[in-house]
Amino acid sequence: MKKPITMALAGNPNAGKTTLFNELTGSRQHVGNYPGITVDHKRGHFTYKDQKVTITDLPGTYSLTAYSVEEIVSRDFLTNNRPDVVINIVDASNLERNLYLTTQFLEMGVPLIIALNMIDVAKDRGITVRCEKLAELLGVQVVPIIARSGQGTEELIKQAIEVAQSEKIWNPKDISYGDDLDEVLMKIVSIISDSSFLSSTYPPHYTGIKYLEHDDQILTLGQKADPVIAQKLEQMVGAISDHLLKTMEVYPESMIADHRYGFIKSIIRQGVLTHKFDIDRLYTSDKIDKVLTNRLIGPVIMLLILFGLYQFTFSWSELPVSWMESLFGWMGGIADTTLPDGPLKSMLISGVIDGVGGVLGFVPLIMFMFFGIAILEDSGYLARVAFMMDRIFRIFGLHGSSVMPFIVSGGIAGGCAVPGVMATRTLRSPKERMATLLTVPFMNCGAKVPVLVLLIGAFFTDHQALYMFLFTMLAWFVALVVAKFLRMTVLKGEATPFVMELPPYRFPTLRGLVIHTWERTWQYIKKAGTVILGISIILWALMTYPGLPESQQDNFSAKRTAISQSYPESIRSELLAYNQETGELSKKGKQLKAELTIIDQEESGAGLRYSIAGKIGTFLEPVSSLAGFDWRTNIALLGGFAAKEVIISTLGTAYSMGEVEVDASDSLGERLVRDPHWNSVVAVAVLIFIMFYAPCFVTVVCIAKEAGSWKWAFFSMAFNTVFAFLAAFLVFQIGNLLG
Repeated sequence: MKKPITMALAGNPNAGKTTLFNELTGSRQHVGNYPGITVDHKRGHFTYKDQKVTITDLPGTYSLTAYSVEEIVSRDFLTNNRPDVVINIVDASNLERNLYLTTQFLEMGVPLIIALNMIDVAKDRGITVRCEKLAELLGVQVVPIIARSGQGTEELIKQAIEVAQSEKIWNPKDISYGDDLDEVLMKIVSIISDSSFLSSTYPPHYTGIKYLEHDDQILTLGQKADPVIAQKLEQMVGAISDHLLKTMEVYPESMIADHRYGFIKSIIRQGVLTHKFDIDRLYTSDKIDKVLTNRLIGPVIMLLILFGLYQFTFSWSELPVSWMESLFGWMGGIADTTLPDGPLKSMLISGVIDGVGGVLGFVPLIMFMFFGIAILEDSGYLARVAFMMDRIFRIFGLHGSSVMPFIVSGGIAGGCAVPGVMATRTLRSPKERMATLLTVPFMNCGAKVPVLVLLIGAFFTDHQALYMFLFTMLAWFVALVVAKFLRMTVLKGEATPFVMELPPYRFPTLRGLVIHTWERTWQYIKKAGTVILGISIILWALMTYPGLPESQQDNFSAKRTAISQSYPESIRSELLAYNQETGELSKKGKQLKAELTIIDQEESGAGLRYSIAGKIGTFLEPVSSLAGFDWRTNIALLGGFAAKEVIISTLGTAYSMGEVEVDASDSLGERLVRDPHWNSVVAVAVLIFIMFYAPCFVTVVCIAKEAGSWKWAFFSMAFNTVFAFLAAFLVFQIGNLLG
């Protein structure tokens, strides 16, 4: 049996890397995180002519210099895992820029093959790339492909496997960086080679380049490996840096970058690229951008697209969501009639079916929303949203790059605050980064969306898409206002410039959309089936025990006996037979059953109030009632500190255990509408609080890690919760006055 081959897929953002990865692996892939870092880590498997291949999709990056977490992750993976071959996907329509990363792979000496992607786009722009000439000059295989259609991918894999199966000697390529740097680089490489300095990880030539570039990660590793050699190398680099500053007013890293681009241009000018370009001609993407990113029309179109996303989501998911509600209602009814009364029945119905079922019931809606978002992402439109939002963000003291953490956190709904917090690493200004980090949890993440859908669907049935759109806009507005407040108080400082690449528009592939939608939906389902299930059962226990005192249980038993005794023996026998599924109820029998059910629910409600969770909720009610929250809602909101998805499951549990005249087949929305404590004003107040109060526990930990101090994590919890309660208080009080 042939030995499995390991491949790495690397390239610039928007070069088509993920499209190629999905084309190669399909559903045979999984998403995780790199150890200790919440950067997406995709690994897939496929077989080509009996050859098993494992391929890792590295984060998109423009270089291998340790300026961002993506660059560090990509470089560390290559050096630590040493894949058999690296497929460098290059955008044929932006060859010069993309080859900058390629030169660094050549400097590192990795076994390399270039996938020249989007040759159709290049052709439309009048660009012709001579692949054979490019391969000859670079000394690596170059295969033209169109990733989105699969054209050329079979030849690419064939060539990649040949490279992987050849003698994989990491052979760094020498590139001239000018006489001054070349001379000192030779001396540095000699010292590194003689002392085997970091040689187990990096080639000596590459280590020397990184020292000249003042690469922080390599400098740190060098100090740990051999402080004496490291100090000697740093002194040599310091001397050449001073020399270059005096003679040419440049730093070594700038000169290295200049000579890399010089190397690239020398290759391109040797007949690699021909460009029939009319200066009056606009690319298709540029023509579209003249409308979609127009200063006046662009934001209007953006809002219409966002509203259309919600309209699509709600209209298409309405029927499957009702099917899911009916399914879990049916399951609850079956459990209610077949299981004997007791803790197990209560846990299954209230803790599992009403709890987790309430969350899973929104899977169709979440799936449609993720599908819509995937279309916006894969088409290139979300990058335009970031570009347009930069103008607004500057008003509030934030950097344009803050847009992406907001979007990742749920700015278009359905994201997660954890990767949003992590995405702030790309911000260079510490204060802009901190302001962004503290406000991204205000976005409507995927955990909040089902809560919004539940309450909007229950109390604003006729205009669900409109209200969802308005609450999304409110989240953006509040986040920006809070960011402005922070930038004017504890995080004062000037805004830094914003530069962003706008990728060309592309038609998303159905396969790519399905994969992206399923990945995110599966993460949601897994969370419901693991984390939320566990928390739901714990909260059910807190809402069940210690149970009613024996004296109160006797009182309810006496009430049931008194009611039963008020009916003739024949009616009591009829109800007993019905409970044993051996008879039918008459009108009087149904009346007796209804009266006994009311007593049962009153006992359940009393037990809930007497439970640990009930006592906590009741204790908070004097304050929470000012914002319209009753004690059962308090229990759900406390559960939301662990994970926002738990709010629905806890509401489902609380209102199935504590409501009089409840039907096991009723949806949670129907129970809330029927409850006298709830109305449209309370629903809005609760929504406002849930949108803005403390982030979930995982996000809080992430904030502490990224901020470097638990001080900011506790600040986020306290500030957000106080702000959310004041906002909910105002909504409830003003709503009642106007109502």
